[in-house]
Amino acid sequence: MALRGVDFEIHEGEFVSIMGQSGSGKSTLLHVIGCLHKPTSGTYLLDGVDVGTLNDVELSRLRNAKIGFVFQKFNLLSHESILDNVALPLVYAGVPHRERVEPARRILERLGLGDRLRHAPSELSGGQSQRVAIARALVSEPSVILADEPTGNLDSRTGEEIMGLFTELHREGRTIVQVTHDREKALFSQRILHIKDGLIDREETLKNGREAGHGVG
Repeated sequence: MALRGVDFEIHEGEFVSIMGQSGSGKSTLLHVIGCLHKPTSGTYLLDGVDVGTLNDVELSRLRNAKIGFVFQKFNLLSHESILDNVALPLVYAGVPHRERVEPARRILERLGLGDRLRHAPSELSGGQSQRVAIARALVSEPSVILADEPTGNLDSRTGEEIMGLFTELHREGRTIVQVTHDREKALFSQRILHIKDGLIDREETLKNGREAGHGVG
């Protein structure tokens, strides 16, 4: 679904959820935010940079420096160890091998996977695999985490654990934007953008777990 006249801001350190039916444009919006798609019109500023003026190489550098991605499908390389999967963004950033092992190991240990460094993805549970995907998103120390249905392939208990992890990361000051169809997961955020037919239909600000809905003009 193409986006039509979307106008909004996400502030540094915010936790925002995007909700909408299938085909509403929510994943397209996330891809634009993540510099995977360039807007065909209008302006998108990421940390003051006009994304529309960048070429593909510059976009790639910006993504790798600023953004970590977490997807519903874990997208782990089956032939690589967990440690090497997590270190992959550092490979793209040109970090030498010896200098990328330690950050990958450290973030995996933080997420409770320090005893799985040499395991293959096939040896992990769904929750462990998503933790690896989150570790991969964090290893470059990005300021923004974008998550597309991050709990969609997980059971409810594991999904709650993953959302708790996102909450912890948000408290550390990271900006988090997630797409979800699950309202319970959206309630972990500070704000919900409801998208319909390529437009932001309404916005909710969540305060102390209570919902305050209002339309977007």
